[in-house]
Formats: sequence, C-alpha cells, structure tokens
Amino acid sequence: MTDSVRTGPGRPFPLGAWPAGDGVNFALFSRHADGVSLLLYADATAARPSQRIELDPARHRDGDIWHIWVADIRPGMAYAYRMDGPYEPRQGLRYNPQRVVIDPCAVALSGVSSWDFARARGYDPSVDDDAGRPAGDDNEGHTARGLIVDNGFDWQGDRPLRHPWSQTILYEVHVRGFTAHPSAAVQHPGTYRGLMEKIPYLQELGVTAVELLPVHEFNENELARINPLTGGRLRNYWGYSTVGFFAPKESYAAQAGAQLTEFKEMVRALHRAGIEVILDVVFNHTAEGNEYGPTLSFRGIDNPIYYLLEDEPRYYKNYTGCGNTFNCNHPVVRDFVLDCLRYWAAEMHVDGFRFDLASVLGRDEAGNLAYNPPLLERIAEDPILRDVKLIAEAWDAGGAWQVGRFAGQRWSEWNCHFRDQVRRFWRGDPGMRGGLAHRLCGSADLYQSSGKQPLNSINFITCHDGFTLNDLVSYAEKHTEANVEDNRDGSDSNWSANYGSEGETDDPLIKALRLRQLKNFIATLMLSRGVPMLSGGDEFRRSQRGNNNAYCQDNELSWYDWSLARRNGGLLRFSRELIALRKRHPVLSAEYFYTAEEITWFDPEGADPDWHSEARTLGCILHGGRFEDARLCLLFNAEPHAVEFRLPGGRSGRPWRRVVDTAAAAPYDVRSRDFPALAGQQRLALRERALVVLMS
Repeated sequence: MTDSVRTGPGRPFPLGAWPAGDGVNFALFSRHADGVSLLLYADATAARPSQRIELDPARHRDGDIWHIWVADIRPGMAYAYRMDGPYEPRQGLRYNPQRVVIDPCAVALSGVSSWDFARARGYDPSVDDDAGRPAGDDNEGHTARGLIVDNGFDWQGDRPLRHPWSQTILYEVHVRGFTAHPSAAVQHPGTYRGLMEKIPYLQELGVTAVELLPVHEFNENELARINPLTGGRLRNYWGYSTVGFFAPKESYAAQAGAQLTEFKEMVRALHRAGIEVILDVVFNHTAEGNEYGPTLSFRGIDNPIYYLLEDEPRYYKNYTGCGNTFNCNHPVVRDFVLDCLRYWAAEMHVDGFRFDLASVLGRDEAGNLAYNPPLLERIAEDPILRDVKLIAEAWDAGGAWQVGRFAGQRWSEWNCHFRDQVRRFWRGDPGMRGGLAHRLCGSADLYQSSGKQPLNSINFITCHDGFTLNDLVSYAEKHTEANVEDNRDGSDSNWSANYGSEGETDDPLIKALRLRQLKNFIATLMLSRGVPMLSGGDEFRRSQRGNNNAYCQDNELSWYDWSLARRNGGLLRFSRELIALRKRHPVLSAEYFYTAEEITWFDPEGADPDWHSEARTLGCILHGGRFEDARLCLLFNAEPHAVEFRLPGGRSGRPWRRVVDTAAAAPYDVRSRDFPALAGQQRLALRERALVVLMS
C-alpha cells in the first residue's frame, strides 16, 4: 500500500500533522508501542483508508517519537493511526491493532457525527485472564479521524486585546445554545457564525469577554438514554468530554470542514468589537472514561503515560467523577498541555482559558496534591502565555478544595463563596451580613493574606452548572427528571427559593418579588470588587425549568430563547445599566482591596454593624478614594419587611441622589442621568428585599 506514495524519514517535531515542503510531516508520541501504522484517507468521508503506511522503527523513530514525511498530502484528506504493542491491562498497557485511533495533536477532526462508541469498547475488566487479545469489533468507518487543513488565514492585523482585569466583565455562553433556538433569528443558528451575528447584542449589553463552554472536539452522541420530553436521544450538550484538545468543534461550523476558519473568523470579529475570547478547557479527563470506556486516542497510544492508574493498573484513578484522570504532571503530558495552550493562544488568538476542575492539574503521578505543582507554574510563567487570562475552577471530584489557596499569583478563581453567600444573604438566611461585606470587598478574607488581589476572584451568582438566575428565584428544589437519572444528579445545595410557588406562577406578588430578587443579584454582582461573570441569558430570565444539571439537554430546555429578551426587556435594560454603572465608577472595580479610609460600614441606625448579628441589612459608603470618584452609598435590605436607614452625610454637604432602587418599577429602578435628589432627607425607607444605590 506504500508503493504509490513518496515518503521520507520525517522529523520528530512538532507533534501532529504539519505542512513540510510539498508534503506533510506526521509525528506521534508513543513510548510503549511496538509498531505504528499511518492511515491516509482520500477525503473526510472515505470509509476506508487509501493508504496504510507501516513506520519502520529504525527509520521513523527517534526516542519515543514516531515520525514520517509523506508527499502530496492536500487539505481535505484525513488521517489516523493503528497501534501495535502489548495488551496487558494488569500492566496498564492496552494496545489494540483493531482500533483506529486519533492523533491527540490533530488540529481538526472529521467524521465525529458517525462516531460509534459501542464499536470502540475494549476489554472487559471483570475477566481475570488478560493473556488474549482485546475484545471488540474493528471500528474502521465508525470513528473520527484527523483532518488535513489549510492553516493559512488572514488575521488582518488582529492582536490580543489584553483588557485589564479591572475592566473585564465576563459573559459565560454556549456557542451552539446561544443561537440554536429559532427565536435567535440568525442565518447560521448554533454555530460560530451564529455567535458572530449576535456581537451587536453583546456590545450593547456591555460585556468585555465571552467565556465559551468547551469548543474542543467531543462526541455529542455518546449518551444512550432517551429524552422523555422529546422522545429523542439525549446528547452531550455542554461538551466536558474532550477527545481532540487541539481541534475546534466540527458541528459548530456552518460549513463542513471549515471549523478552523470559522472559529478564527469569530475570534477576529469579537476582537474588532472589543470583546475577548476565553475558552473553557478540560485537561482533567478525557472522553475515554474508565476501564469499560472506548479506546479513541490516548488509551490506545500510551495508556500509562497519559492517565493516572491505580495500584492495580488495569483500573483508573478517578478524581474527576468522569472515569479517568489525565496524568497532567508527567513531563510528556505536561508538554502536551502547554503545546495545546500555546497553539490556541498563538495560532487561534484566544485571550485566556478557564480550567475545568483545575485542582487535577496540581496532582502528582501518585494522585496527591503537589505543594508546588510544576504544570501550574509552567503555565503561569510560560513566555507565550504570559499575557493570557488564567481562570481556575479550584476544586475537583477527588476532595480537593483550593478556593483562595490555588497555586500562584496569576491564577484567578471561580469564587464559589461569592456565589453561595450572596445567594444566602438575599434569600434571607440569618448571619450573612459579614459574608456579604467580604464578597463586596473582593474577598480579602480569601486572597489578601497570600498577596493576591480582588482580580483573583471571579465573582458569579450562577453559571452553566446549576440553576439559571431565573430558576434560582423560582424553584426551591432541583428538577432534573428529564436527564433520566431519577433526579439524583445535580447539586442539592442551591440556596434557592420559590417565594410561594414552585416554578411559573401568575401570582402578581410572587412575580414582583422574584423580579426584585433578580435585580438584587445582578446589582450585587456589578457593585462588588473582583471580576464579575454573568451567565448567558440571565439578563433576560433564561429558564431551564428547574433543571440544574442540563448537561445532556441539547434542545429548547437549554437553548437561549430570545423572545424572553423582548418579554423581559426591563430586566435586560437594568442589566445593561448596572454594567454601565460599574464602568462609570472605577472605585467598584479597582484591582486592590479597600482601605479603612475608603469604605465605611453602618447598620440602619448609622452605627457600626454587629457582624455577628442575624440581621439581614447592611449599609456602606464608598468614599471614592484615589480615583476621585463620586461618593456612593450602598444600602441592602434582605429582610421580609421594609427597613428605614439613617442616611450618612453626602460629600461636602451635597444631597444624595438615587441611582438604583431595585424595588422601583422600570425605568426608575436604575438611572444613568436625571438622578432624583433626596434633599433634606435624613432617613430612607427600603422596601422588603431591596437594594438602593445613592450618589453624592
């Protein structure tokens, strides 16, 4: 099969498939394989390879790298590998020449929609005798493969935006779900181009960065359960099950095979609009699962290198809840992760990364949390990644909980304490006065002692994982029955409330209270130091009908219903104005903690607050500090009844003017001008569960 192609020895770097002269250089890492065969497909749809080239170890191997140069390889062709070597699960080795495996460094994949995980299932670990060959059919024609692409792209002078953290407002969004709903009214629904069509909306909202749920290649058809609501098959919607870490999602492209070009077009367009691109990356595990899972790539290439294995190596350590754990601090895997991040930053122009279950990246090869994790340090100090934004989900499913203690000064963290304590304060839980104060000030209690700053705190009320903001004030309990897991999945610790009726209601009093609470949450988020993150669609009351774990709902339950933006235009306007208010007053977003001279706390009577009180009220004055900003007075009342506050003095005897009042009807709930003065007023009554901002 090699007579019709011209080949050369090739070179061992870079890994992957890259143009070289009038051909392509292929390079693959595998330490334990005895043999490697390169499969070449005439086009992306071909069921069988047109060429199979067996690599000669004497000619095509340097150290642990197998490599070959092949002439006349053109864009549109596809490739994969077959690996030969020992099948000894008890030693952690799972080579299987019946499996076609994907190059881990492929920059694009094809054939993902025809993936058949059943044909990729391997050895049954319940069988004691592993002397024979692995079970399972040949998966040829039923798996994805790497796609040869034209890497040329005219970036038209595009450069990283490098917004400072103090000017960053994150918007977490799902590329497909953002425009898949018919109400999105876009030409290319559910795609990178569809998101591009919504850029004017993002600009008007005022966000400065989109944080995209995983866009790395994954198999959305890996689930076998049937959706009881639609009768169709449940699909992996969120995408936290990566196969191709270098490859943008094929199905998010409007044109088949154009995923690289369309992703780059999206990034370029967002940058032109002043919006950065942050990728949610999943280096903690892969789609290959546990010992029962499919052999897709890493397992069939070098299982004991890429994964953390148990003392009995046929089994996988599982610190992720997903069956396996990526061996991030093995030197080879460490280089793989760094190469991948550099590629997305340098070649794809992304501005930062949010690391899912990032504590896994700090575990050593024994699975223990390392004191000074080499991978985390190398990411933070890498010269190519030096200016990108780094965000950690500072925990994992193995018991690590590192919020406020994540390694290194450069890493910002999803602040779950902000989420929980702000939720509990506004729900009316007693004893949350001090917690609210800490979160408003940038969580100095978590970060200051280690030399960090408010920029290390990513503040959020909701995210993809959990209730939407609308559901947070509409449901007292989770409702994940549509996931067909007997409502066992999803967190039970939601700190939510329904205020008298579970789900939708026509009761005008409940509806008014829910709307007020939504405003309270959005205002608190934007008034707090740290970096705010708004979950996409919360600004117009996107709902998942109480499902707080909609990972498998690729349907209208998860998609963004844009008719809500019209029906809830008042809340959308409120959200825009609060973002604008934050931008107008730099005292709210400074990258340092408040000093005692810059903030004054008081209770409704104007006295120093009792921080151990069960009271659900709090007031503070922000004096403007070094910014020469206006003096702001923030008043919080989470009591179920009205509370009267004694007003402190304004600046230089000037009266206070009302800027925000979440109990007022739109458009009087927030103002950008024509602020009504409280001339001569010494006291101000706040309605139950309300927030007021005054300016002098």
